Amino acid sequence: MRYINIFKILRRRFCYLRYKIILGGIGRHSFIHYPLRIDGGKSIFIGNDVSIKYKTWLLSKPLAGGNQSILQIEDGCVLGHFNHITATKKIIIHKNVLTADRVFISDNIHGYQDINTPILHQPVIQKNEVEIGEGSWLGENVCVVGASIGKHCVIGANSVVTKDIPSYSVAVGIPARVIKKYDFIKNEWVNV
Repeated sequence: MRYINIFKILRRRFCYLRYKIILGGIGRHSFIHYPLRIDGGKSIFIGNDVSIKYKTWLLSKPLAGGNQSILQIEDGCVLGHFNHITATKKIIIHKNVLTADRVFISDNIHGYQDINTPILHQPVIQKNEVEIGEGSWLGENVCVVGASIGKHCVIGANSVVTKDIPSYSVAVGIPARVIKKYDFIKNEWVNV
């Protein structure tokens, strides 16, 4: 006979109900494992079968004077430990995206133009909206700032994405650049 830990089941159920109240929406069989922080929960939407690992920080708050912000994580995504996702306008993570640990995704940056004012006291600057395409994989320590990534892409560890990456690409580096693309005629990945 298989042993069932009733406390684990009850804890998951309690957490699910809690997030159903805190968030704008959370789908079936989705779970957030001990988040570091959730800010602006009512504008965060999580699909079905999503797993968000330990100590991830989710934030969706508009800038001062902004209308609204949205952070949407679609069905089947798995986000690693210590991810940090900050939306001041719009971030959409499409279906079945996988992120490794310590991934940072943001549609904004801290201002630094005035050298006489500490960066801490300068306004946040809105960058472009961010979309991570269906089936993509972001490696360990990847940063995505104000750029979108196409479908079925691989972003190598420690890369910084500041410009859009087309679908079916492998990108690496600081700043990230495409090194491989999938060739549908040859049915294989080819170097760029």
